[in-house]
Amino acid sequence: MPESVAEDRERARVATGDELATLLHHPSADVLLALLDNPALDEPQVCLLLERKDLPAEVLEEVGKRKPLLKSYRVKKLLCIHPRGPRLVTVRLIRDLYLMDLVQLTLSPAVPAELKRNAEEQLLARLPQIPLGQKITLARRGPARVAGALLTEGHPQVLTVVLDNPYLTEAQILKTLSREKLPAGVVPAIIHHRKWSISYNIRIALLRQPSAPLAAILSYLPQLTVSDLRELAAPGIVLETLRRYIQAEVQRRLGAGASNGSPVSNKK
Repeated sequence: MPESVAEDRERARVATGDELATLLHHPSADVLLALLDNPALDEPQVCLLLERKDLPAEVLEEVGKRKPLLKSYRVKKLLCIHPRGPRLVTVRLIRDLYLMDLVQLTLSPAVPAELKRNAEEQLLARLPQIPLGQKITLARRGPARVAGALLTEGHPQVLTVVLDNPYLTEAQILKTLSREKLPAGVVPAIIHHRKWSISYNIRIALLRQPSAPLAAILSYLPQLTVSDLRELAAPGIVLETLRRYIQAEVQRRLGAGASNGSPVSNKK
């Protein structure tokens, strides 16, 4: 160890005031580890240290081992959102994070995918106990899986918000529509939504959904390919009443193709 680093390490154990504040930015992990033994180091200074994106991993590991430091909520939060946060420690600590801090964790590009997924699992596990006001906030800003779960719950005040969530994906809506039983407002909300109502895949899923109102979904039939219509017309895929309309649409296309003297395409 260079002599200057060794000297700084000794200073770090006893420094106070401005000298201690300066050492928080030291590049050496040995010096920073010595700082953690300094009794003058307080919570705001530990938090300043954890806000360093270049903080050595061994310093983060050491903070994660020190129970007195982990009594601070801010310290726990900063450890979790740090891009180099120790995996085993952060997986344990995310259970203690507040709702919107978990959301921040799931949406941060610097957080590893495994930790994001664990944070999402925490959010999903808490959903049944979350009050309506917080659900509305989650519906507006939560990650895709959480938005999908809120959509499936079908609370009227949440539906109006969650379908506009920028993180909600087509895959999550299709997952919701794959359920046989949904709260009454879910399907109509999707049918009338300006974005999701025009998605081809979602329209097919709506046709398969038993609770979809017939009058609203019949207008989809002329836009579907013949091959998709034939698949939907197979027994047991859609309600029998709708199935008859689909068969009629297929026959209309076949008849139109024959009258034009051209072969019928499997497309429109």
